[in-house]
Amino acid sequence: MSAEENKDIVRRLIEEVWNAHDHGAIDSLVAQDYFNHAAVAEHRRGIEGFRHIERWLEAAFSDSRFDIEDIVAEGNMVVIRGTASGTHDGEFMGNPPTGRRFSVEQMHWLRVADGKVAEHWAVRDDMGHARQLALIPEPGAAR
Repeated sequence: MSAEENKDIVRRLIEEVWNAHDHGAIDSLVAQDYFNHAAVAEHRRGIEGFRHIERWLEAAFSDSRFDIEDIVAEGNMVVIRGTASGTHDGEFMGNPPTGRRFSVEQMHWLRVADGKVAEHWAVRDDMGHARQLALIPEPGAAR
């Protein structure tokens, strides 16, 4: 597949699965042997690991979305830079909903094989995300 076709697959994954929460689109966009380098060990492997993470994040942030700012592809690798945002309206990592909104920049690398996303790496601002949700104190805040 061309780099442009691979970018289209990643765009569809973001728009249909992450932003529209269309769980039915997963089978056509994610490889059965998918591997997520950014996930905890028990959810790294396979399409079921992808499904678990997608459902977990959607339950914690029902209005979550990812807005692509830049997308670049070379061969079967696609890189996206964008903004993840949402409202903490469900349990997240053992924390009850705060009702707070978050907006953080992220970068994701995705390898496409045979027309599906097969591998994923990420650089995220997890600390900024947790601070915006008031799950950890701001730097310099009184303890």
